[in-house]
Amino acid sequence: MRERPHRHASRTVPIRAAVITALWLGSLPAQALAQATEGAGMTFSADVAPILRENCEVCHRPGAIGPMSLTDYEEVRPWAPMIRDRVSRREMPPYHYDTDLGIQRLKEDRRLSADEIDTIVSWVDAGAPRGDPSELPPPVEWPSPGEWRLASRFGPPDLVVPSTPYDLPAAGQDIYHRPIVPTGLTEDRCIRAIETKPSVPGRAFTHHANSSLVIETAGGSLRPVGFLSEYALGKLGEIVPEDACRTLPANAFVSWDIHYYPSGTAVPGDRVEVGVWFHDDSEARRDSAYRQNLTLYFLEGGDYDIPPHGKLTTQGFHSFDHPVRIDSWQPHGHLRMTGMALEIFYPQTGEREMISMVSNWHPGWHLSHIYEDDVAPLVPAGAVLVLTAWYDNTADNPHNPDPDQWVGIGQRTADEMSHAWMAVTHLDEEAYERLAAEREARQREAAQ
Repeated sequence: MRERPHRHASRTVPIRAAVITALWLGSLPAQALAQATEGAGMTFSADVAPILRENCEVCHRPGAIGPMSLTDYEEVRPWAPMIRDRVSRREMPPYHYDTDLGIQRLKEDRRLSADEIDTIVSWVDAGAPRGDPSELPPPVEWPSPGEWRLASRFGPPDLVVPSTPYDLPAAGQDIYHRPIVPTGLTEDRCIRAIETKPSVPGRAFTHHANSSLVIETAGGSLRPVGFLSEYALGKLGEIVPEDACRTLPANAFVSWDIHYYPSGTAVPGDRVEVGVWFHDDSEARRDSAYRQNLTLYFLEGGDYDIPPHGKLTTQGFHSFDHPVRIDSWQPHGHLRMTGMALEIFYPQTGEREMISMVSNWHPGWHLSHIYEDDVAPLVPAGAVLVLTAWYDNTADNPHNPDPDQWVGIGQRTADEMSHAWMAVTHLDEEAYERLAAEREARQREAAQ
């Protein structure tokens, strides 16, 4: 039997084991502090500000979603011990994806490098010195909080479809708003990118905002034709590879499934919008591109209940009768989920390959992990996707609101879910072998 060639590359990124100190080092004697500062040599202006500009200000600036602004030294200095704590534990920036398992090359990857973490920790340990203000990097001209984030790359969306308005109360239980809105599109188009954008006042309420496509049949009924996009807090959007086409059909409607949860402030007339960018394509391009779709792959295979003070592991399996490429992976759960993994099992060889792992899941951030084009997993026909999720309904889970409750599968925030959203490009054997051969050739060239 011919040995199965390696279809995608993984690399290991070492994690710096940081010891979180209990005392703020600013209380150390002046001589000890001066020695630490001299030894570290790190300053806010030269070393730390560039990291914050690149990785933190997107959320921590006036009007953005972060709880405090971190745009200058005066704002950052009081939070220095907490910043040290959060970055050394990789809780911030909030991009939860293991650094030592599976594929590591990801688009829109917000994780700090080990060197960046070391820089911040050394700077705080040295007393958080300011340094020379002339060494500060230039300020970033951030878009306003209500603007499209992908517009900086693709320009304004080609199509914007808003939900119908909904009056959000300040308090209450889970709310589900499910309007159906026409797109106004008159021809089939290939999607280049998608972003779902809650309103600025309503973003804290919007647990998720899923959008599906439906078309009207000859009989006047609406027929579903697939998902358009999925949104939960933290997700930037979706970017479709150049060789793929996720079709938005002519005369389609967007069927919204918006899950609100009141968060303390009433928001009248709230709307969620989905923005779509199209390829400048023709009918010939649509015929030559490979079909991509976004869907959710369930883990549980049925119902389940997590007992009070108990734990649970679920698994789900999926295979295709044709080769595919996995373009993105987004685990989804609620308050008791603590981790999820994606693996591929190859029945012919018995090999089981780790693709992606999130072992520090956070219910406040739902992130789509988009693989770089030349490492996106190529999956041969008959191989099996293995999705494993872990749940903790004990008091040890800091996100668990009540370990005394039974928790079952359901839509409410207090219920649990176990599935992954994946964007998959559907290939034929010729395309699979071509992409695999091109990838292996690049790997051999890089190794020389």
